[in-house]
Amino acid sequence: DDHAAHALSCYGSKVNTTPELDRLARGGLRFDRAFVTNSICTPSRASLLTGQYSHLNGVPVFNRFDGARDTVAKRLRAAGYHTGVIGKWHLGGEPTGFDEWDILPGQGVYVDPTFVSPAGRRVVKGHVTDLITERGIEFLEHRPADQPFFLMLHHKAPHREWTPAERHRAEWAGRVVPEPDTLFDDWSSRTDALHENRQTIARDLNRFDLKLVPRAAFASDADRRRWFSAAPEDGEVEAGDGRVLRGDELTRWKYQRFMQDYLACVQGVDESVGRVLDWLDAHGLAENTLVVYSSDNGFFLGDHGLFDKRFMYEESLRVPLIVRWPAAIAAGTSTQELVLNLDLPETFLEVAGLPVPETMQGRSLAPFFRGGTPSAWRQAFYYRYYHDPGDHDTRAHYGVRTKTRKLVHFWRKGQWELFDLEHDPHELVNLAADPGYAQEFEALKRGLLRIKFQLGDEDQFADTQLPYAAD
Repeated sequence: DDHAAHALSCYGSKVNTTPELDRLARGGLRFDRAFVTNSICTPSRASLLTGQYSHLNGVPVFNRFDGARDTVAKRLRAAGYHTGVIGKWHLGGEPTGFDEWDILPGQGVYVDPTFVSPAGRRVVKGHVTDLITERGIEFLEHRPADQPFFLMLHHKAPHREWTPAERHRAEWAGRVVPEPDTLFDDWSSRTDALHENRQTIARDLNRFDLKLVPRAAFASDADRRRWFSAAPEDGEVEAGDGRVLRGDELTRWKYQRFMQDYLACVQGVDESVGRVLDWLDAHGLAENTLVVYSSDNGFFLGDHGLFDKRFMYEESLRVPLIVRWPAAIAAGTSTQELVLNLDLPETFLEVAGLPVPETMQGRSLAPFFRGGTPSAWRQAFYYRYYHDPGDHDTRAHYGVRTKTRKLVHFWRKGQWELFDLEHDPHELVNLAADPGYAQEFEALKRGLLRIKFQLGDEDQFADTQLPYAAD
């Protein structure tokens, strides 16, 4: 959950190393241009199950997923697979299509989490990453020996509030994490949407995120909640040498504190991947098991001065996607083609030898396993984010990304952003008003409307904020 592609060393991370994920990539295929179609938790998870965009699967925001819908899990189960989902669910209601499920209610918590299964609710002592890993291995150990299996092992980490296991927290405490080049991006050419957002390192990380300790007791629980949910003020935080931090110095301190915890959580997930791979090796299952690692969305790691996701900028849009299947995939390979999260359900069905329903909107990635690029592969893809204003005042937008360009429409504001990704990979210069790009701008607009129409997006959820899926 929320694992940014630029926080894996096999993707060139400048801030951490992920030896177990690197091990997975060395043994398989790394997709360097993998993206999501709606960069937020619940909608992305619905697309992973259905192979559909949000406007078709009915989950544009945090609304409850309809368990009666057709999913890849149901199809695999009907074909004889033993199916399971362990960990983060966040789709509301109980999972359907799974022989076993053991999930966190809502977002879940990091320490001593509650798990929900058909047997009921229970609190389990420990750190959530360790517990999800152990439960996943238990699923593998006790699966029916005469059936193939399909397991969705979904970690909560490294989602906000970034509480790592103590062993990882101690290892990262005091480390200096390199800053991104755009930590102090002034957004000078960008639209109002970026200026209005509330997901900045400087002003929106709160005291709870930063693990600050109050200096006095609170008169009430309400006072306590207010204090922790507010950002620390200039002069409130002291550096280790006793200096009082203000302005850019305070922003830099916040970045370090956030990143130390975030990357410590990532280390726990990386460790988990290693445990699962070790189990497959030890039980002779590695050769013929397709292992997939990805994230529900990208994440800003101080890029553009932001944390969180939602926007169509690369750090939020792009996700890691690594697949390993020694019996069928050449080790240590990669591709630059544009692939999407909603391609995965079709991939699983093809690998299982099952027909793909016409209702799915992706394409199977299985042809990449054999090397080369499938014929007539996509040259562009569509993205849409709905949650406006939402928790972070991120404005609703849709857009199209090609291999070299990106066009974003903040439709409620009537504003556009156009980026030349070849010459401006950090997306610092909005070219929408540049006369030199006028013809290309109009052509991209037409292409955006065409792909929107082809995918059946008729603005079904444009003005709808549906109920939050709390459980």
